[in-house]
Amino acid sequence: MTAPWTARPATPADVEPIAELRADVLRPDLERLGRYDEHRVRQRLRDSFNPHHTTIIVTGGALAGCVALRPAGDCRWLEHFYLAAALHGHGIGSAVLRTVLARADADRAPVRLNVLQGSAARRLYERHGFTVESEDPVDVFMLRRPI
Repeated sequence: MTAPWTARPATPADVEPIAELRADVLRPDLERLGRYDEHRVRQRLRDSFNPHHTTIIVTGGALAGCVALRPAGDCRWLEHFYLAAALHGHGIGSAVLRTVLARADADRAPVRLNVLQGSAARRLYERHGFTVESEDPVDVFMLRRPI
């Protein structure tokens, strides 16, 4: 059973809470890869945050995660998909991903993303139709064609 969640548009004020969430969620994978930098992990979010393309995931009245779907030519980039670790395994990530992918499918747009090497999130993306396009020592680049 999927835990209850709602979504709302992001605002500029969401940038710092999302930067903190990003640091918490990515820390284990970035440390495993030898790439965790306490400042850089937050600054990369601040530098690329666009509230216009970002949705905030809410559970229990509080920010629980976020996801961005950014137009890029004939495709969309799925970015900044973070969910608080305590909520992993409750079906929220899959439910959010289905919602985001339905929007891209309605536009007949492929969706691209990158995920860190060894991240458990890769299995989530594969279950939702993403396939590997390429990879490097840090990232796996994936594509999902519209259904």
